[in-house]
Amino acid sequence: MFKKTAVSLAVAALISSTGAAAAQNATERQAQDVVTRQLEAFLSGDFARAYSYASPDIKRIFPTLESFMSMVRNGYLPVLRPGNYAFGRVEPLADGRLVWEVLIRGPDGADYTAAYYMERQSDGSWKVDGVSLREGAAGMT
Repeated sequence: MFKKTAVSLAVAALISSTGAAAAQNATERQAQDVVTRQLEAFLSGDFARAYSYASPDIKRIFPTLESFMSMVRNGYLPVLRPGNYAFGRVEPLADGRLVWEVLIRGPDGADYTAAYYMERQSDGSWKVDGVSLREGAAGMT
């Protein structure tokens, strides 16, 4: 009886951890999809759509599309016009947000690393809550 119960508990724990990992992967894919959609919106010139992926906090700081785009043009040109991009590591943060490392080839030909801070909204969707951009393809620390 003990052996069967121990095996059953081990199987249940494995199924539970596998389910949790699958849910985490799905969550990460949803957040990654938002980053991809925002980058594609920038590339296609659909700036209103790109702005729609910004979190409420970003929209409070940049309350108009014009102010948002001014910020992007003046400080985030590699994000606005990526020649190439690839997703690197993702890291869950203690506050429930995720940070995605995105490696970008800028319009100047240089490599950049953009850390996308993603925030889950009350409706379950993900929004971009900030981007930290640095030159070089260095990983997160």
